[in-house]
Amino acid sequence: MKPPRIALCVNAAPEGAARLRPGEAGSAPGTGLDHCPADRAPCVHALRADFVKPFKIPESVLVVIHTPQLDVLLIERADHPGFWQSVTGSKDSLDEPLLLTAEREAMEETGLSGTPMQWRDWAVSNIYEIYPAWRHRYAPGVTHNTEHVFSLCVHREAAVGLNPREHTAWQWLPWREAADACYSPSNAEAVLLLPRFVT
Repeated sequence: MKPPRIALCVNAAPEGAARLRPGEAGSAPGTGLDHCPADRAPCVHALRADFVKPFKIPESVLVVIHTPQLDVLLIERADHPGFWQSVTGSKDSLDEPLLLTAEREAMEETGLSGTPMQWRDWAVSNIYEIYPAWRHRYAPGVTHNTEHVFSLCVHREAAVGLNPREHTAWQWLPWREAADACYSPSNAEAVLLLPRFVT
């Protein structure tokens, strides 16, 4: 990934870099840094950044968080009110282990974690078409995502802590009601399978 380009004032040019006269703009050879055309110094300007957010990897996890009594935790998306779901998220890197992805996403989205005994890899994968509204997050031509299902068993009293930028509300529902409330068909199907994998 190309690093951000940081604009520096002329007098703040790194040692050995070509200096420009005040009012001149250009790039210091070999540094990847731009020198700012300002006449005043010293200062550091974050004038622009050619930073491009990397495309999402079309491989993700779905984490069904539930209690021993099979109540299921659902969270509501901040960008789509009424869209209730389990924890989901893509791998951060191609070589990231799926369980690590599941643990990371559960912590980031709900603040919940568990011991290895509380986690279960269902060895179930779903391939589904990415919603058109979110397809721009993926590389051109990517239309489908592979989702791997995990579950995490916690007590209902566990402290849920949402990231308000991603989710705005949470609720515990009996597993059948939770399946009916899920916006995503693959999420609903996973919740309906819950008794098979945890009993």
